[in-house]
Amino acid sequence: MPAVRGFTLIEVMVTTAIVGILATIAYPSYSSHVARSKRSDARAALLENAQYLETRFTSNGYYSSAKDNNTAPTLPLTSVPRNGGSPNYTITATVSNTSYTLTAAPTGTMLNDKCKSYRVEQTGAQYLWDGSQKVSDTALVAECWNR
Repeated sequence: MPAVRGFTLIEVMVTTAIVGILATIAYPSYSSHVARSKRSDARAALLENAQYLETRFTSNGYYSSAKDNNTAPTLPLTSVPRNGGSPNYTITATVSNTSYTLTAAPTGTMLNDKCKSYRVEQTGAQYLWDGSQKVSDTALVAECWNR
């Protein structure tokens, strides 16, 4: 009778265990990378909108005025994922004649993100916002803004 070739149950179980251990190690790293990418898109959208408002101020002498019915100008960018789909952050603006505050608030899968909301002001200040106040954890702010 010829020898039967194949894998034993022990070999299959050891291989499955090794794959499971590797997946346990790799998945958190992958998730962290995806979150950093989404945060990067939000920061880029905020800074591009800030640049748009600064260009508007340089050209007109104001960010928003009575000529514009005191409404915020239409911002050019939102934080939409590169592959389409729903946005990970919602960009909002509070604009007056001489100042603005841009906020990127997390939505969808980013709602429970440790970085909360990003904010940029006309003074150039960049900080995290937890919904009612600035986040005071300097290490977290540095990590989230990649400083």
